[in-house]
Amino acid sequence: MIKDIKEILLDEEKLKEKINELGAQISKDYENQELVLIGVLKGSVMFMSDLMKRITIPCCMDFMAVSSYGNSTETSGVVRILKDLDYDIEGKDVLIVEDIIDSGITLKYLIEYLKARKPSSIEVVCLLNKPERRRVDIDVKYQGFEVPDSFLVGYGLDYAEKYRNLPYIGILKEEVYQK
Repeated sequence: MIKDIKEILLDEEKLKEKINELGAQISKDYENQELVLIGVLKGSVMFMSDLMKRITIPCCMDFMAVSSYGNSTETSGVVRILKDLDYDIEGKDVLIVEDIIDSGITLKYLIEYLKARKPSSIEVVCLLNKPERRRVDIDVKYQGFEVPDSFLVGYGLDYAEKYRNLPYIGILKEEVYQK
């Protein structure tokens, strides 16, 4: 897989440092609150797992699977819920855990969808933010890194379900995804 990576953008150590910072800030901000982390499958799994280990207050987690990409590198703009929440979030503080925010279309839809369930609050934590690609306004309370408009893989991010298991975030060579 390494032969397909043009450049390592964020190594394991940088990821760990930032996730430690995010966990500490979230723990402080949500002290004495009923926090529910909602991971957006599949990309957020590695980030959410490491982030939860750094949150020092009681919290619970749930997952949703949402799609607007399929095997494409561009969003279709049509959002589909593939897996919904298992638990009730009414009256709870919700923190949506995203691996990357690109166009923002899927996340904006998800926020509106979850608001109908009457949580106390909904905020977003993302590991990677790609503002150059944004097509809708998204308010991100916690952000790991702002990244360039490159095709990124690793640490949960994929191309056609591959590369998620890389321990770092790298830029995929163009010839790999433009075949």
